[in-house]
Amino acid sequence: MPPYPKIELHVHLEGAMRPHTLRAMARRNGVPLAELTDEGIEALYQFTDFPGFIAAWVRCNEAVRTGDDVRRLVVDYAEEAGGHGAVYVEAIISPAETVRRGASWDELFAGATDGVAEAEERHGVIVRLTPDIPRGFSQEEAEATVRTAGRFRDRGVVAIGLGGLEKEYPPEPYAPAFRLARELGLGSVPHAGEVVGPASIRGALDALGADRLRHGITAVEDPALVAELAKRGIVLDVCLTSNLFTGAVASLAEHPLPRLMAAGVPCTLNTDDPAFFGTDLANEHAAAARLGLSPRAFYEAGVAGALCDDTTRAHLRQIGDAYDWAAAGSAEEVPTRLSP
Repeated sequence: MPPYPKIELHVHLEGAMRPHTLRAMARRNGVPLAELTDEGIEALYQFTDFPGFIAAWVRCNEAVRTGDDVRRLVVDYAEEAGGHGAVYVEAIISPAETVRRGASWDELFAGATDGVAEAEERHGVIVRLTPDIPRGFSQEEAEATVRTAGRFRDRGVVAIGLGGLEKEYPPEPYAPAFRLARELGLGSVPHAGEVVGPASIRGALDALGADRLRHGITAVEDPALVAELAKRGIVLDVCLTSNLFTGAVASLAEHPLPRLMAAGVPCTLNTDDPAFFGTDLANEHAAAARLGLSPRAFYEAGVAGALCDDTTRAHLRQIGDAYDWAAAGSAEEVPTRLSP
């Protein structure tokens, strides 16, 4: 039976590079990572806490140097996700990291948006881009990210995100960049409420005008905030395996996803950085099935939360309406990896 249709709204393409891709890209770009053994490459994906994960992510991201590298990341992930039933993906790139290594803004965005067109043509997966501003980067770099994104809005860039070390860098200082994004017609999809409590979520909503929250799971600590998210229909991009590996949640059984959904908060399922967490879309949905959650609810939240045009949203809704959800999940009930 083919996999049921899925929508993914939270995946970092640099964190989706499987080890063989990382090695090949590093070799092509003359990056020392290429000299590592198989064991050394695998060790890059190991970490013990959230700061350690960020450090590992930054190290692996060193292999990404050119617009063509980013194009390949888009196309490769579209193929992988499409194999698990994805029909629409909002993918995250972090161009400021690569610009610091000498690439140009326009080169990276041109490569990424070329990948958007190629992904749909080759794999039938609609990809839209939501570039991140890395926490701790300068206001000038944040503004450059936004202005370049605005120039590529008609080629598949739909929103601006904020990622990285949430504890060290609250959302409020990035308000000017997100105001500019709004002026340029871009949405707001910051990371918030992953490893910091409700104050981070409030900051993302109030200061950054978040249309959707990446993670947002710590909202469960504040019942009033949960009620507000439900009333406003703010979609949360939930990443089950990621939350376990970074220590944001102690176990699958303790994950707040069921409580959030029971309170009426729409949630999607996402891989976040699948190469680091050894996961994929099928695995995330299998984990959610163990929690007794409906795949159709995740799909419908994806339709609601996607920052796409009305024609694309109508297409996604039509896919969901046409699918026999009663049969969904019969082949995707056993997660392959749920802990470090």
